[in-house]
Parts: sequence; C-alpha cells; structure tokens
Amino acid sequence: MSRCVFLDRDGVLNKDNPNYTYTIENFEILPGVVEALQLLKKADYLLVVVTNQSGIDKGIYTVDQMKECHAYLQQVCNGLIDHFYFSPYHRSVNNSLLTKPGTLMFEKAIAKFDIDARQSWMVGDRGRDLIPARTLGIRTIQIGDEVEPEHRGEFIVRNLLEAATVMVR
Repeated sequence: MSRCVFLDRDGVLNKDNPNYTYTIENFEILPGVVEALQLLKKADYLLVVVTNQSGIDKGIYTVDQMKECHAYLQQVCNGLIDHFYFSPYHRSVNNSLLTKPGTLMFEKAIAKFDIDARQSWMVGDRGRDLIPARTLGIRTIQIGDEVEPEHRGEFIVRNLLEAATVMVR
C-alpha cells in the first residue's frame, strides 16, 4: 500500500484569492512549495491534490481554465504531483459528496492508488479540508489559524514546507 499526502490547492500550494484563482497570471505559487513537494517525494509519498473549485459551478471560470492552472503548477513543480481531483460544484447548488467536506475525492484516490489512509496526511487551510480526512483516518495538518476550533488539525504550521518537515520526521 502507498503513503499519500493529500493537498488542498488554494491557500496551501498557491495564494488564495477571494475572487477565485483561474488564470496563470493570477496563480501565485507560495514560497517553499516546490521544496516541500521535493522533500515529500524523496520520502516516498504520493502527492494528490483535492480541491473544491466552486467557481466552475457559478460560471466564473471553466474546467479548461482550471486545468491550465494545474498544468502550470505541474510545470513549475517539475511534475511532482501525482494526481489532481477537483469538485466543480458549489454546495448551495449541488450537495455532491465530491465537494469537501465530502469524502469522495479522497475515496477515489485511495482506491486508484491503493493508499493506506492511516499512513497518509491531509494538508489544508480550512476545516472543510480536514473533516473528510479525519473521517477516513487520515492524519491532518492545518496551515494558518483560520480553522474553527472543533476542526483544528493535529499539527498547525505556517506553510507547506513546515508541514513537510513534520511529515518526514
């Protein structure tokens, strides 16, 4: 079985934008991300992005625009990310289990890559990122302090590079 680090996108890999991030020009990869991903790969973790992209459901941007951002991220990170899962739905429009805090993106990855949830991690910056991981027995690390007290991660760090050092200890 494989070990995996599940990664939220906005706020973990790239700067979060309240008006959505859907163009390469506005896709700002956070400091230390490439180094963190290299460290995790060296420790033999699969790297899987699980991201809510509700702007698609709202008609703000398209799946193709989102995929361009993911291709750019892969290019900058030298293809270190093994797979991207995304939910295009907004919870007010579609109550899909794909959308975090639903577990379906995680379950798909676990099945596809034969992932051992108990040997895996989720890194997110919101409670909705950590809830599905905890439900499935995946350990949690939160970036920043914007998570509700009842949903806090096992570890709280400032950025992905700090999170990576926790996971490879």
